[in-house]
Amino acid sequence: MLGDEARELLGFPPNSSPSSSQVKAAYKKKAWETHPDRFPNSQKSLAESNFKLISEAYSCLQSGTYSTRGTYSRVVRTGVPRSQGGSKNKALIQIPFLLIVVGTVALGGSSATRAYRRQKEAYPSHNPFLP
Repeated sequence: MLGDEARELLGFPPNSSPSSSQVKAAYKKKAWETHPDRFPNSQKSLAESNFKLISEAYSCLQSGTYSTRGTYSRVVRTGVPRSQGGSKNKALIQIPFLLIVVGTVALGGSSATRAYRRQKEAYPSHNPFLP
């Protein structure tokens, strides 16, 4: 679906750029007006098709997979900046992270075990149900 079509279905001018909150409010209003449960059985099929169009327009405007010129563009929203081609350095990022996690778990786990054993030796439990 083109961006202009989606905007017109939700009630915006063709060349406008509504914010996400405006898109959401317009979608809620249109969805309420065209929901198939609000129509008699004779008009349900038409209402369902209109409701599906409005839902598609909303998802198109919210996801950013539309274009104003007729060609589809894709907006990629990631938190990682891509330098020189993108995912070539993925392993360089993942390996140190994994080493940090494994090291923390291994060293933290052994010191916690030692501390538990020391405490158990220093303060033995007199309860037969506790270790």
